Amino acid sequence: MLRSLSNIGRLLRAARILARHDALVPHEYAHLAPASLRMAAMFLGNARSEVRALPPGERLALAFQEIGPSAIKLGQLLATRPDVLDPEITRGLEKLQDRLPPFPDEQARRAIAADLSKPIDELFAHLGPPVAAASIAQVHKATTAGDAPIQVAVKVLRPGIEIEFARDFAAFSFAARLAERFSAEARRLRLIALVETLAASVALELDLRMEAAAAAELAHNMREEKDFHVPAVDWSRTGKRTLTTEWVKGTTLRDAATLQAAGHDPRRVAFAVIQTFLTQALRDGFFHADMHPGNLFVDDEGRIVAVDFGIMGRLTPALRRFMAETLMGFIGRDYARVAQVHFDMGFVSPDYSVETFAQALRAIGEPVFGRTMGEVSMARMLEQLFDTTRRFDMQMQPELILMQKTMVVVEGVARALYPDMDVWDAARPVVEQWMVNNFGPEARLREAAENVTTIGKLAQHLPQLLRNADAVAAMLAEGGLKLHPDSARAIAEAQAKRMRYAYGALWVSAGALGLVALLLI
Repeated sequence: MLRSLSNIGRLLRAARILARHDALVPHEYAHLAPASLRMAAMFLGNARSEVRALPPGERLALAFQEIGPSAIKLGQLLATRPDVLDPEITRGLEKLQDRLPPFPDEQARRAIAADLSKPIDELFAHLGPPVAAASIAQVHKATTAGDAPIQVAVKVLRPGIEIEFARDFAAFSFAARLAERFSAEARRLRLIALVETLAASVALELDLRMEAAAAAELAHNMREEKDFHVPAVDWSRTGKRTLTTEWVKGTTLRDAATLQAAGHDPRRVAFAVIQTFLTQALRDGFFHADMHPGNLFVDDEGRIVAVDFGIMGRLTPALRRFMAETLMGFIGRDYARVAQVHFDMGFVSPDYSVETFAQALRAIGEPVFGRTMGEVSMARMLEQLFDTTRRFDMQMQPELILMQKTMVVVEGVARALYPDMDVWDAARPVVEQWMVNNFGPEARLREAAENVTTIGKLAQHLPQLLRNADAVAAMLAEGGLKLHPDSARAIAEAQAKRMRYAYGALWVSAGALGLVALLLI
């Protein structure tokens, strides 16, 4: 009961902040909300006129900033789900600035020393003030101690951030369960699953060793790419709450004029941004999923340098093939091929026809084909794509959603640098190379060699397989298969255990519903 009251208190605070930003029941959508909810929003607070004048997504982003780090992370996740939220809302959340005031240097020093089990002076000859502060951690510029000192970036988690997130996620989970209990729309949006996804994502971000591992994996994958660089991880100065990497010296990708002043060609950089992202996603199936301008620089060698590896995406081989076939289909204006790939993956119900789906895809692709990025609204194209998937009851894959949203961000970066670039021209070489590598003659030879190896392994076990087949045939002839008594007993115990868990879950669910009912009386 006390925990539920605590959750309700945190939710009421959040509700007041949302109401003051006209984000609890936005006036644009007020006619869709029940009268009781509209009255509750008015009771909790009214937004100032200058706040009400902002788009609803931006108002929600401002409210999330005031609520705190957990709400900021929730906003970032919601920004990747235009398949379930109004695209106007997700566009506003994309502008969410994940920045907070830094915590004191002395706290950072104590946290680093405790995490790495060494005094600061043994680790760093100099540890400067924070140069960036976000919802989970902040970054300091430092110089390593030792015979060959180098400049490094030191990322350290905020003190007590794990406890704060645990409390907020408990409140979010409580709200999600309550919402799904009473709202069909909440069940459609799968709010409980959304909170669970967010909690799992943040759990990884709260262990900076996982971010270090992601950076090292990406660096290994892209080691031969002359246009891309990942800062090296200093594992001797990295722990669960501390991440140390080489310091990035470069020019930000925020505008073309700055790049030109530093001696770089904005057109070449724009092409490199798109092509290196597609290389990560297609070739390796592991990509940086937060490639906004603040995380990208160009060093003196002309390489794109990425930082902040807390949000990464993965694509299975099947999804990579789907992505490549889709891109190649759009590039070649072969909409029937794109449609068939969707059906082959089971993304579209067989109740619809391939031809009709291809027609819908043509309506998306034809208006943008051959036009420059400056003439094409990628946000509008993405909105149309998601409208189409809704119409055909297409179940979107979370991995593809993350990839598509990252592609939009990457294209936005490229457009700012070189507005006249054709995105298809940039994508074509990477996609075509992937197709050659995976479907060309060499790929067929590799596949044949793998099949021979598989057959060879199977042949090694063939005598035992034949003996097993003889034994099974003999048992069938004698009246059926017989389990060893120990095996039968183990199966029975496992089944009983599953039933106990099932009944336990029912009682827990019943108790939770009873508690909610008491709170609402």
